[in-house]
Parts: sequence; C-alpha cells; structure tokens
Amino acid sequence: MIFIRTLISFFRDPNYLDLLYTTLTFLGAGTIIYRLIEGWSWIDSLYFCVITLTTVGYGDYSPQTDGGKLFTIFYIMLGIGLILSFINTVYQHYENTRQEGKKKKKKHSKES
Repeated sequence: MIFIRTLISFFRDPNYLDLLYTTLTFLGAGTIIYRLIEGWSWIDSLYFCVITLTTVGYGDYSPQTDGGKLFTIFYIMLGIGLILSFINTVYQHYENTRQEGKKKKKKHSKES
C-alpha cells in the first residue's frame, strides 16, 4: 500500500516528473545512438543502456566500434550521476512518505 501511495505522490510532483523525463530521455537517446553506431536491435540497445548506467554490466554486450566505445565513455560519465540521482530521489521520496505514514498512524492512535 505504501509503495502505491508513494508512486502516486511521486507522479503528481512536477519536480520528480522532470527528473523522470530527463532520465527517460537520456536512456532513449543512448538507445538510439547505440542502435545507429553498433547496429544492435532496439531492445538490445535499451538493455545495454540500463545495465551500463545501473552499473550492473553483465558483459554480454559491449561496444565493438571506436565510435561506440567513445560514446560509452561519455555516456557513463554523464549517465551514472543522473541514474543515481533518480534512484536516490525515488528512495528518499519513499522514505519521506513512509515516515509521514508513521506519524499519521501515531497521531491517529493518540487521538483514539
């Protein structure tokens, strides 16, 4: 329940939505560029972007062209900060929502 409430409040806040749109745009741009440079399928390009920027890096895909390698260097340097910021923002929002829920519960139980 708290997770759904957090998501709803997250999507209602314009600041969080800006971060979400920026993150999705960055992933989309990377997907398009890898598709063009490396010739990967759309899903493989998106998959590579996500596993790279979340620092999972399974190693099943890696750029083979010089252009792909150079792009990856800059993509990682810019993208990891963006993705970590997004993940941290979602986590902080979740924690704040959870804390507010606890406070409301305590307040309600004191009034009863």
